[in-house]
Formats: sequence, C-alpha cells, structure tokens
Amino acid sequence: MQDYPHHYVVSADAPEKGVISVSSEGLETLPSLAPAEFGGPGDLWSPETFLVASVADCFILTFRAVARGSRFEWNTVRCEVDGVLDRPDRVTLFTEYHIRVTLHVPAGTDEHKAERLVEKSESVCLVTNSLTGEKHLTTQIVVDP
Repeated sequence: MQDYPHHYVVSADAPEKGVISVSSEGLETLPSLAPAEFGGPGDLWSPETFLVASVADCFILTFRAVARGSRFEWNTVRCEVDGVLDRPDRVTLFTEYHIRVTLHVPAGTDEHKAERLVEKSESVCLVTNSLTGEKHLTTQIVVDP
C-alpha cells in the first residue's frame, strides 16, 4: 500500500450535447449521461449511478479484506445499494443508502461471526464513511449445502 494521501484523478469530456466521456489514466473510458429521472435516456451510467455503485463496490472490497484478515471462509457476496436522492431544505442530495448484503457461506460456518464481519465491513468502508447520508444495513447469511 502507498503512503497517504492518495490522489484519484478523473476527467469528464463532452460536446455541447450528447454523451459525456469519463476517464482516468490506465482505465477504460466510460460513457455517461443524465439518468432517466433527470430527463436522460436512462441507458448509460450517470453520476448518480456511479456514486451508488461505488458504495457497493467499496463494501465488497472492504469485506474481502476484513474476511481475509479474520481468516473467514465464504463463497460469494452480493451487495445491492438503494441510494435515496431527495431535496430536504431545497438542496438535492443523497439522504440515505440502503445497503443489502447477501453472503453465501459454507456449511458449518459461524453465522454470527459472518454477520459481525459484514457489519464491520460496512462501518470501515471508506466510501460510506465519506458520505453524509444515513446508512441502513440489511444482512442475509445463506448457508450453502
């Protein structure tokens, strides 16, 4: 790991109308437009979907690290996030993140430990810790045969 601070540089380029190209050195350029809720076509990633996706992605990366550090065996994890965009006090912002985690574990796994590791992962996730909206975590542990 590199020393802090870390810097993440992203560019967005666009003509007067049409698709915005979001890029970062060494990464694939992604097309973006406004979501359907803001009059966009709804068939491309938007700033809103990028932000909510970063919550889910960061949770999984954090869970992998927490599970590895705890020598915890698991099969698969799914993190679904519902980001709630609202206008309290006439300011548009994400007010809540409903984080639903489904963790598949092998038979014989300590399910209580699995739930604690999911909770720890959510509490130390750098993306959710960087956001001001309320976080609501729901966990489902599935024991695979």
